[in-house]
Amino acid sequence: MNKEWSELNKVMQSQLKKKDTYETGIDTLITLRNALWNTVFSFKEELNKDDYSAIPFINADGYHSKTIAYSLWHIFRIEDIVAHTLIKEDEQVFFTGNYQERICSPIITTGNELVKQEIAEFSKKLDIDELYSYMLEVKQSTEDILKSLSFDDMKKKISEETREELKSLHVVSDDENAIWLIDYWCNKDIRGLIQMPFSRHWIMHIEACLRIKNKIC
Repeated sequence: MNKEWSELNKVMQSQLKKKDTYETGIDTLITLRNALWNTVFSFKEELNKDDYSAIPFINADGYHSKTIAYSLWHIFRIEDIVAHTLIKEDEQVFFTGNYQERICSPIITTGNELVKQEIAEFSKKLDIDELYSYMLEVKQSTEDILKSLSFDDMKKKISEETREELKSLHVVSDDENAIWLIDYWCNKDIRGLIQMPFSRHWIMHIEACLRIKNKIC
């Protein structure tokens, strides 16, 4: 793991556990996210359209077995779902911004149900510029939510009503590779959600993207 990202993540996780360092922890999280975003944004200058759908490790085990386009979609669909449906309990950026049509995506889900060549074919269909617009809007809206949360909010659990709302949206596939996400998210408190989809999840997939980029470039 990138040492800077790893250290920021470690410090942030510790800070969020204590009331007197909580606000600093949110600042550290945003610093981490900005560093990761800079890496993701650099792809726009370094990669062409075909690079985003390249899948050089198609038969590997691990996050690098995907494509860069898929990985970016996956990171930000999950963040949008968690931030808006589960935490803020409002409408996802994906829907308010009409991003399915704008990105030209055949799916509204996290993409967990897709495998191997399905991932490559999915990636080829995406409008990368619109995907980046979506990513930025999700990032900014999540950080607005983060800044509005108090230390006491960190212990809040996901209600059964919110869980049912999530299921009703069909943004998580019923496929066995995806459906587990509902239990995974809904069994966490807000702090747990912040510590995975909003930070560590980014790191894991962006490091995989870098591995893909280094292979194809």
